[in-house]
Amino acid sequence: MLNVTVTGAGGFIGKNLIARLHREKGVFVKQFHHGDDLSLLHEYLNDTDVIYHLAGVNRPQNSEEFARVNRGLTESIVTYLKEHQKTPKIIFSSSIQAAGDTPYGLSKKAAEDVLKTYHMETGADVCLYRLPGVFGKWCKPHYNSVVATFCHEISHDKDIEIHDADKELELVYIDDVIDRFIDCLDQKKPEKTLYYSIHSSFHTTVGELAHKLYELKNIRESLIIPDLSDKWTKYLYTTYLSYLETDNLSYALPVHRDARGSLTELIKSHQAGQVFISTSRKGVIRGNHYHHTKVEKFCLIKGEAIITLRKIDSDKLITCHVTDQNMEIVDIPPGYTHSIENVSDDEMIVLFWANELFDPENPDTISLHVQPNTTDEKKG
Repeated sequence: MLNVTVTGAGGFIGKNLIARLHREKGVFVKQFHHGDDLSLLHEYLNDTDVIYHLAGVNRPQNSEEFARVNRGLTESIVTYLKEHQKTPKIIFSSSIQAAGDTPYGLSKKAAEDVLKTYHMETGADVCLYRLPGVFGKWCKPHYNSVVATFCHEISHDKDIEIHDADKELELVYIDDVIDRFIDCLDQKKPEKTLYYSIHSSFHTTVGELAHKLYELKNIRESLIIPDLSDKWTKYLYTTYLSYLETDNLSYALPVHRDARGSLTELIKSHQAGQVFISTSRKGVIRGNHYHHTKVEKFCLIKGEAIITLRKIDSDKLITCHVTDQNMEIVDIPPGYTHSIENVSDDEMIVLFWANELFDPENPDTISLHVQPNTTDEKKG
């Protein structure tokens, strides 16, 4: 059993760390929260193997609070440990501002110095992380994160204030931070250093951040999902969604109806095409066209259907009988005219994927009946 104490357990990083620690086998977590009596922390320290020291302030009512909390609590921890001859590993969340001369930065640097002395005097492992701006779920808006503030305001249809659009930002994602912190549980220091960093960080400006978030908000209108192979975009999108109110998690989609049934676009992507769904009444046949470059996948999710294909230079028919009792996907290659007929007694529902977005100026959809003896071919 590994006994772990987390100070600042109720904060942004603390909550994410504890959620992760609870998934680690053989780890027992003790949480020290803002407002808890110091005697409780001392009790925890008596049998602690690892301390994640995350507690601190960065927006106190007066600047004296920086030193009292950021340095003072660290000194209290170290003093108690030395008095009782305890040498747990300490992982400390510092800030890149420790290299500056602001009251906050100076207090973080002072706490680092306390831990360095502790390491030199006792030989205990110390890992110091000078973190840039951290973003992700559960970060408090209007506190110390421009990402959290912008996500909250934009997702609530409120205006944001930008004083310097060109101000540069260095940001790290919360899960990357937590991964590194978890690595410290039983990892011996590979280098002769007390300072560690997050492997990947993102560089942007305040203006670029705002522009990106407005694009993400517009997904509900455009249905276009951004390129989520880009980690910055993926992490920012998941962060943005975490700020939606619970009564704003769903949104309506435009439905196109006609005598055959309906068609609804679900998701679009410049990298991965689009997904849409259709309903068809009994006896309805959809399709009777082919594509030169576009390819599709059909998946029947309700009903029973006959999917028929024919290579445009051949009379040979390929028939696929599909039902919702045996879920499968039918590939539609280019150069094959194809149709799908509802042969059930009820409504048919089909999920479609196409490898490119529909372009009304260049639809790549040419009408041609699948049955070779039908002569009313249309081009366009």
